Amino acid sequence: MGILANSVSLCQFQVLLDNPPDDLFAWASEQLATKAFRPIDRGSEELSVGWVLVDDPQSSDFSEPRTFWRDHYLVFSLRRDQRRIPSALLKAHQERVEAEFLAAHPGLNRVPKQKREELRDAVRGTLLSQTLPVPAVFDVVWDTRTGRLGFASLNAKVLEMFEGLFRQTFEGSRLIAVHPYGRGEGLLDETGRAALAAENRAGGDSVLEMIEGNRWLGEDFLRWLLYQTLTESSRYTVNRPGPAIAGEGFVAYLNDRLLLKGGSESGVQKVTVVGPQDAFSEVRTALNGGKQITEAIVHLEKLEDQWKLTLKGETFHFASFKTPSVKVEKDQITDAASEKEAVFYEKMHVMEEGLQLFDSLYRHFLDLRLGADWPAVNARIAEWLAAE
Repeated sequence: MGILANSVSLCQFQVLLDNPPDDLFAWASEQLATKAFRPIDRGSEELSVGWVLVDDPQSSDFSEPRTFWRDHYLVFSLRRDQRRIPSALLKAHQERVEAEFLAAHPGLNRVPKQKREELRDAVRGTLLSQTLPVPAVFDVVWDTRTGRLGFASLNAKVLEMFEGLFRQTFEGSRLIAVHPYGRGEGLLDETGRAALAAENRAGGDSVLEMIEGNRWLGEDFLRWLLYQTLTESSRYTVNRPGPAIAGEGFVAYLNDRLLLKGGSESGVQKVTVVGPQDAFSEVRTALNGGKQITEAIVHLEKLEDQWKLTLKGETFHFASFKTPSVKVEKDQITDAASEKEAVFYEKMHVMEEGLQLFDSLYRHFLDLRLGADWPAVNARIAEWLAAE
């Protein structure tokens, strides 16, 4: 789903530029053009990957600033066109041409290895030329004020493809995944960052090591939020900058679906709890059995506005991030392009407000988790679970 959809899966990165250009938008236009998408529908190439316009995936012309430059945002899309040949079809055609070759060469009992490879390449090329490429488009929004970038996919292979193409396109740039530890560093003050560093359990500073070594952050956060949902107040206050006013109240809680994992002699065991819960008795039983919440649906509410997301505890990826509906007053729109821009800005507003509320919630947790009161809070949670 695109970034403007009512619900979007979102992976966030921090963009670092070694040598920021004086004219960022002119530079971005030139760089995007170097890796612009090239269509393969009239050829037989298996794969084509490149950048296209977010409003027109058929176009890869970045010469006009308005097509990808929206105030302080750079917005564009990654397009991947790929031809796929079913393995059964490839095998059937391969067997047919090999049989024809042997019939034409009665002195051979089997096709020589080199000839077989030649026949396979020929069959594959023929089938590719007869197969239409299937397109897929993934939106990118880069906030140049903060350096924060959102990518609309959580698929591991697509993320790897995006990261590689982004670095090739914007030379001198670095993409840092916004994982639980990194997100915490960005939210805390100097004292808080020092306390977080003291709890760092990673064996190195690579993204994978930071995620793997600090799984406890997502696990403790979701365990605490479950406890808050069922026993304490679900009201919090905005403590991060953004569209919402500092000190404004909002509600945050877990409901609908939770995924728990735990190791055993037979391997990793998973428990999925689905549906509205009154007491989460099944979840509490699983937690008592040594499992940890690794994924949950988080609800955020402020006045009449509501946000909902499936939080991946290990990575803090947002799956199915649903925001309030975007509404634009038609009488203020002069043309189709203006309408698209108005929808974009309104969507960015509600999305950033949801992220602001989530960061405020996470900052509240971090202050508690890294503070002197945490042992007492943790003891209360353990006592509550034991009483299940």
